[in-house]
Amino acid sequence: MFLETQRIQLEGDFWGHRKDLNEYYSTSSSVFEKTEAMKIEGKFTENIKTKISRERKLNPEMVAYILAKENSA
Repeated sequence: MFLETQRIQLEGDFWGHRKDLNEYYSTSSSVFEKTEAMKIEGKFTENIKTKISRERKLNPEMVAYILAKENSA
């Protein structure tokens, strides 16, 4: 609508501007095993998050998500 009022005409496919729409991230099972082992050892969640994110080069928020999912399962 805005483009019409500005008399702008576009041609072609514009779907490609968001390439991350359907992307996903797979995490190896060793990450889950390591977090579970650290929890059994009694490590704090913050320590687990820091160590795993550093060792596996994962975003700390991703590790926190993994830990939260493990707790809810």
